[in-house]
Order: sequence, then C-alpha cells, then structure tokens
Amino acid sequence: MDRLPLDALASAHRKKETRVTRSDLIALLAREATEIDQIADALDRASDAERVDALFALDRKGQRELFRRAGSAPPLTLEDFVPADRAPREPVRHRGKNTLPLPGRHKLFKKCFCRPDDGSARLFGYNDAPSRSLVGPGYFVAVPTASNPEWRSRGAIVVDYFQVPDGAVASGWPRVVPNTKGLQRFVYDRTRDFMRRVSKHVTIGAAFKVEKALDHYFVLVRES
Repeated sequence: MDRLPLDALASAHRKKETRVTRSDLIALLAREATEIDQIADALDRASDAERVDALFALDRKGQRELFRRAGSAPPLTLEDFVPADRAPREPVRHRGKNTLPLPGRHKLFKKCFCRPDDGSARLFGYNDAPSRSLVGPGYFVAVPTASNPEWRSRGAIVVDYFQVPDGAVASGWPRVVPNTKGLQRFVYDRTRDFMRRVSKHVTIGAAFKVEKALDHYFVLVRES
C-alpha cells in the first residue's frame, strides 16, 4: 500500500491540531480551570471559518461566561480593531453575533471601524445589520477607558453610542446621523458596549444602557 509522504502527514497532523469545533469551545468554557489564554490559543490556531463557526454557536450563557473569562486577558487597544498599518478612513470589518432575543439572522451583523483623519486616539464606526435600512446605521466612536476606573474594569475599549463621528468616515459608508434620530433611539441611543480581548482576532462586548448592565453580549471576529 502506498504511504503518504512525511510532509503530507505532518500537514494533516497540523490541521487536526489547529481545528477548533463548537464542542471544543463549549467544553473549554465548561471547565472552571480553563484560562483565557487557553481559549485564545485554540482560536488563534483555527481558521477564520472555524473561529466564526465555534464562536457563533455560543448562546447567551456561553457568551456571558466568555466575557467573564476575558476579564483576565491583556487589555485591548484600538489597534486590535484597526491594525496600525491601516490608513486613516480605511475600513476594517468585524463579523458579529449578539445574544438579543431576535430571530436568528437578526443576531448577525458586522461592526465596521476606521481611524479618523485627525490622528486622535479613537475610532469611528457603524453597525451593518440586516435591520439597518429600517433602524439606521448605529454610528459610534470607540475610545480607551483608561481614564475612568469603573469603565476600565468593564473593558479597555468602549464602543460609545453617545458619540457619533464628527469628521469624515470611510468611503461608501452610510450618512452619519445621531442615535437620537428615528428608530435608532430604541436600539443605540444612550448605549455603550464595553469590550474585552479574547484572542488575536476575537473580542467580546457587554452592552450597557447608560450605566446599567443589560446582561447581553456579542462576539466579534476581525476579518483578515
């Protein structure tokens, strides 16, 4: 019988090692001893498709637990959302899934970020969701929380819907409108999402209305 070349066997072994499944992630979260760096390592070694499949299978309980574990991860920076090599107003998309009580497809969305022209320590962004044409784009400004100890304990970056971009955004993005306008006021107005690191490509957020935790979460996977 013909044998596979050694390099082919090694490649197959590496593929098996790097694969992370839904059940793998759920099992990691079920073990109290699992550290966030173990979860990060498994996700970092997975393909983009595997990461999305495993993370998007988490229910509200699973995302809540992942957010809790992510509290011990290294703090996020703005570069985790828009890498330093991206030009101002060059968009970076993150695929997301939230835990809101919505039909399946309406839990899925993309959060789009870009760096402003003025070089300030913030990002502009909006939500590309199935309901955008009805509700609105949900613009926000993402900033570090280092200057606010209470906010810092929730996450190193806050996606702040109290603010909207006050400068040019990426080409092709929808028109900037305040979150007090139209149906957006029922979804985005007076809301902040506090973000924690999960892995190199993955972050998780917890939603707050003013200063009240809503016990709803969302995972983001940065597109390569």
